[in-house]
Amino acid sequence: MNGLSILALLALPIGAVASASSQDPATIEQAAAETVLVQLGQLDRRLSVPVGIGNSKPYNFVIDTGAERTVVSRQLASVLGLASSGRIQVTSMTERSLVDTVIVPELFIRSIGQRHTIRAPALEASNIGAPGLLGIDTLQNHRVVIDFERNEMAVMPSQPRRRAKPTDPDEIVVVARSKFGQLIVTDAYYGNMPIKVVLDTGSQVSVGNSALRKRVRARKGQVQITEITSVTGGRANVDYMMVPDIKLGNIRFGAMPVAFTDAAPFTYFGLADKPAMLLGMDSLREFRRVEIDFPNRQVRFLLPKGAERRARDGFGSTAALGPHDRRA
Repeated sequence: MNGLSILALLALPIGAVASASSQDPATIEQAAAETVLVQLGQLDRRLSVPVGIGNSKPYNFVIDTGAERTVVSRQLASVLGLASSGRIQVTSMTERSLVDTVIVPELFIRSIGQRHTIRAPALEASNIGAPGLLGIDTLQNHRVVIDFERNEMAVMPSQPRRRAKPTDPDEIVVVARSKFGQLIVTDAYYGNMPIKVVLDTGSQVSVGNSALRKRVRARKGQVQITEITSVTGGRANVDYMMVPDIKLGNIRFGAMPVAFTDAAPFTYFGLADKPAMLLGMDSLREFRRVEIDFPNRQVRFLLPKGAERRARDGFGSTAALGPHDRRA
């Protein structure tokens, strides 16, 4: 599980509301939890999908294609009275840690309707930035469509596709392999060097490992040191810089912002010693639409209108130039 936020996305003061509600501890806790969920709805601008739990009203969950498991916030678990289910070890962007879990009965994505009961980690809403995150355990049989033009995200049924054939002249299809349910693109390069890329919609920024950092040349003053906070609340300092000439399938990124750290997910995927990166939402937002089809192991990118297309230097016959390349 590897959602990421930069310097804590949300600060949600709840103490004043709780103290004014009642002197009863249970009432105070319930009022505080409900206040957090309301504030999340007002402040969180990330794309999300409506999710139901039993007969509850819909709650907007963020889709995290880098997370193995679906997560709920402790506040939502409190509001719904979800039963505790012991502790498990999870891998976040900054650490491996033991966290509490709850039983989530009859969870369903409203656009799909299929209900299933899961055991989910319960984390602080201020760290995950939403009432919950949808992980691979819920998404693996479906396709995720992120429409940045309409500012919408949807989960839809997946239909078998024999070939990775574009459905639009501006669409580029990248084939991936599956490991632990996540999609890993192996047809990716930094310059001429092969790299592995994991699609991670839960990360607000793209993240590279040390094996890739050692090969990226950066002048003095081009690297910023900043801090990241993971969904479990752990923190880590990272090198943050612009990285040129990243290629993903037939897409060339001219300059991509990347945070470098030896994040725990790289070890989890067996990529600690290989140049690799987690492709986050900041890079995905450069496209009009991104479709992640888990059963077919395909990622479909719809280029921006008017994006230039030309042969890719040194990588075969025909390819498309990605939306970040601004060279003449």
